[in-house]
Amino acid sequence: MTRVPPRLVLASASPRRLHLLRQIGLTPDAVIGAEIDESPKRDETPRLLALRLAAEKAARVAEGRPDVYVLAADTVVAVGRRVLPKVETEAEGRRCLALLSGRAHRVLTGVAVIAPDGRRAERLVETRVYFKRLGPDEVRRYLDSGEGQGKAGGYAIQGLAGAFVTDLKGSYSSVVGLPLYETMNLLTGLGYQRP
Repeated sequence: MTRVPPRLVLASASPRRLHLLRQIGLTPDAVIGAEIDESPKRDETPRLLALRLAAEKAARVAEGRPDVYVLAADTVVAVGRRVLPKVETEAEGRRCLALLSGRAHRVLTGVAVIAPDGRRAERLVETRVYFKRLGPDEVRRYLDSGEGQGKAGGYAIQGLAGAFVTDLKGSYSSVVGLPLYETMNLLTGLGYQRP
């Protein structure tokens, strides 16, 4: 009798994370968005926030789903200890771009994996991103594109905002939404084998 390998569930509705996984040859058996409260707790640092949210998403999706590997991630953009929002309005987008213009910021992605036997592994990946000073016309064009809507920090590095980045230290794929090297290490470390 052939043993069926455990399935992989991506606990994220992000099309970017799904695309990144497929880029390295992994196609989850299921994609399930985890509905959790993503508000920072009092005195919670951006690092701890990213890790907590990833762990909570994984745990929520793992409930009632034995015999699967659950992979979750959460990306936080921070300037100092200030967490930038997932932009929903033009005013929020303008504020975020003003904060990011001409300076460095951190993109923190927490990754959590829960194995079928209940073992868990987590990793935080920090990437430093440097933006050029943005002129008013650049800000206006970017806001008009709508690309930053729903994105942490109000931008997508894999799109038009890539032209704003003067330097990057760390993982590019983490800034997009999922650090691929670290994700594969977590999965294989918990025994996941590609089908």
